[in-house]
Amino acid sequence: MPRPFRLPVSRRAGLHAAAALALAAALGGVGCSRPEPVAFKGIDITGATYAQTLNLTDASGQPRTLADFKGKVAVVFFGYTQCPDVCPTTLAEVAAAKQMLGAEGSKLVGVFVTVDPERDTPEVLKAYVANFGSDFVALRGSLDETKAIARDFKVFYAKVPGQTEGSYTIDHTANAFVFDPQGRVRLVERYGSGPEALAHDVKALLGGA
Repeated sequence: MPRPFRLPVSRRAGLHAAAALALAAALGGVGCSRPEPVAFKGIDITGATYAQTLNLTDASGQPRTLADFKGKVAVVFFGYTQCPDVCPTTLAEVAAAKQMLGAEGSKLVGVFVTVDPERDTPEVLKAYVANFGSDFVALRGSLDETKAIARDFKVFYAKVPGQTEGSYTIDHTANAFVFDPQGRVRLVERYGSGPEALAHDVKALLGGA
């Protein structure tokens, strides 16, 4: 009776090893083709279905949309010019982040959306954002437009009566929204995170993260 054919042990081991190496190489190639995920400092909301529309007028009376900021990283913040602390602090952090980025700072734009269109006239808005940089953009809408935009961004705001008749402050969401150069909403930056965190995230987005 003829004996079954068997590979010599050393040859069989060599084939198994070769197959294992081929598989490892294939898997390694797949792994190498996937960049390491970026550890953003802000909250990653990539793929969010909100914060998709921003059709308002700037302080010069020009209609603006999110498409106007493509090619740059846009930091969109809702507030009002008489805000005593949160708004100026946030805009100052955007300005500081621009400086930290050096030459790339020109690719970061701060976009301020007023939730107080009754008092924040175009003239007031233009003077206000100029305090933080010549390329900051201020946006304003009617009362109804402001409500619609805030709803789309899931932003809360409400008037709080002041100590004198007719005076008021506004409670509002303090986070900022970051859009990548393709115009997609990507991050929510928490209030008070600091310019270093923002600069880090902007640099990552400019790099294709």
